[in-house]
Amino acid sequence: MRRRIEFGYWLLFFFVSRFCPCSAFYLPGLAPVSFCEVGKGDSDCQTQIELFVNRLDSVESVLPYEYDVFDFCKDEKEKRPSENLGQVLFGERIESSPYKFNFKQDVKCKAVCTKTYKKDSQQDATRLDFIKMGMQLNYQHHWIIDNMPVTWCYEVEDNQKYCNPGFPIGCLVTSDGRPKDACVINAEFNKKKTFYVFNHVDIKIFYHNGAADGWAGARLVAATLEPKSINHADEKTPNCESTAPMEVPSQFNNDVSIVYTYSVTFEENNLIKWASRWDYILVSMPHTNIQWFSIMNSLVIVLFLSGMVAMIMLRTLHKDIARYNQVDQEDAQEESGWKQVHGDVFRPPRKGMLLSIFLGQGTQIFIMTFITLFLACLGFLSPANRGALMTCAVVLWVLLGTPAGYVSARLYKTFGGEKWKTNVLLTALLCPGIVFADFFLMNLILWVEGSSAAIPFGTLVAILALWFGISVPLTFIGAYFGFKKPAIEQPVRTNQIPRQIPEQSFFTKPIPGIVMGGILPFGCIFIQLFFILNSIWSHQMYYMFGFLFLVFIILLITCSEATILLCYFHLCAEDYHWWWRSFLTSGFTAVYLFIYAVHYFFSKLQIIGAASTFLYFGYTMIMVLIFFLFTGTIGFFACFWFVNKIYSVVKVD
Repeated sequence: MRRRIEFGYWLLFFFVSRFCPCSAFYLPGLAPVSFCEVGKGDSDCQTQIELFVNRLDSVESVLPYEYDVFDFCKDEKEKRPSENLGQVLFGERIESSPYKFNFKQDVKCKAVCTKTYKKDSQQDATRLDFIKMGMQLNYQHHWIIDNMPVTWCYEVEDNQKYCNPGFPIGCLVTSDGRPKDACVINAEFNKKKTFYVFNHVDIKIFYHNGAADGWAGARLVAATLEPKSINHADEKTPNCESTAPMEVPSQFNNDVSIVYTYSVTFEENNLIKWASRWDYILVSMPHTNIQWFSIMNSLVIVLFLSGMVAMIMLRTLHKDIARYNQVDQEDAQEESGWKQVHGDVFRPPRKGMLLSIFLGQGTQIFIMTFITLFLACLGFLSPANRGALMTCAVVLWVLLGTPAGYVSARLYKTFGGEKWKTNVLLTALLCPGIVFADFFLMNLILWVEGSSAAIPFGTLVAILALWFGISVPLTFIGAYFGFKKPAIEQPVRTNQIPRQIPEQSFFTKPIPGIVMGGILPFGCIFIQLFFILNSIWSHQMYYMFGFLFLVFIILLITCSEATILLCYFHLCAEDYHWWWRSFLTSGFTAVYLFIYAVHYFFSKLQIIGAASTFLYFGYTMIMVLIFFLFTGTIGFFACFWFVNKIYSVVKVD
């Protein structure tokens, strides 16, 4: 069993490792396990290596399934390691397997179990059909040794080595004789309308000998396998040298017996350190060999445009303020521009209740995202610490109800609102309720389909308890302090009679400005968005959190400056309705995100089936809503600061 360091001790260990003269510390928070040969170790060494199995998933379906559903060999004493909240929400279902072996004891062609399917048994036919469905949709095994994925490494284009953290159940040769997916690895897979089951694996385990570094035992640094399809003639004495593949015809006309076997070899490798044992997996992931020049070029362009926007704003505003503050006030009053609307610019917006609710939730999401990405940069939320990213995000969101309530209440009071009970209730329940309703509907579909990603009822109750037991009370506390504070004082007085807004040009009208406002922020994230969508829907590991944090900072700058620039143009056109427009201008980036997600679905994914399609767009809508609140809040507060700043430095009669 792997030993995990709980979240509450992460920061303590981090500071100890930084300021104490001690040996190297592995940031993901997982303690190494030492292994010894049978009879040669001590109580601190383990002799038996356990292989755990995780859920099976596919790039052609959003529905993952548990290992047991496919009728593979089961462990007689089945046990499940403890799973954190993030693992449960992501649908990970880790359990023990019958594949067990002792350290440094090679095993050759050992039988695990035999699965027999009778042609006259309806139950057997159903189970075999489910395995065929898994092969047809290219479902992948995910095996784990010492909390490390067992990878299938093979060569791809340009003789590059690619290590997949999963391997297929089997493969299919279609009716036209074309081998599908993994069937291309063996020329013996050539019969039409035939399934080939990978019932044998050659496992190779690499270990780092501690004697070279002065500590006892050895640590596992890599585990690879090669799947094979072998038709064992004799079940009691299997022959793994046979080249005849294990065939399963598409028509179930005869009894089928599948013998599952494995071989294990151990190899010493002192070049790989335990702390860097994930490197060979992450570096070889497809599409993660990033064209760094292209991405850096994109970031440079975004930074250059941001600098240009800042320079134009500073120079133009400096001239405007100098002109408006000149001694000859009569000439200044005759000019048109942003100063002319000083008596209306802070007029409370329509639907101020809803805007304040969105801003409170957006603040909560912003702080949660910032802290989560910062911890991920330090390595605490790496792929080695399973489920830590989602667990951290959920816990932070629950604990950040106080800022949400405070911001919402303070702004609502500034807008002149008096229905404070409605405000705090909607802040605590509206947006989280929409997300939970969507999530619950998706969970019902997963439950009906029998998928392992369906959240257990107990976990749903726990999520509701966190929401209503912790988040909602904290939101009420924040709202209490927000309403106790005085309303935000504006730098200029608001006139009683609203000023008439002159006729606007096409580009200063609300909708064109909002649509244009999201282009630049989306331009700085769409490259990273491709890799994030790959990690979610193509089951690839995402580990570039340092670069993602950089993109996050650039997104903040870009959203802020794009919103400020458009807000300034609208004020110069004497349109003072900036409250909602500033929120929607940067929030419209979420619409571009949704459009890109639709494009990604049709151009990159091979998902088939109504349930999988519905699940994809259901989860995408949750992501779009969260991103809308997040980016809209950034744009609003940037514009709020800008408007307060410029109207506080001009002379107003």
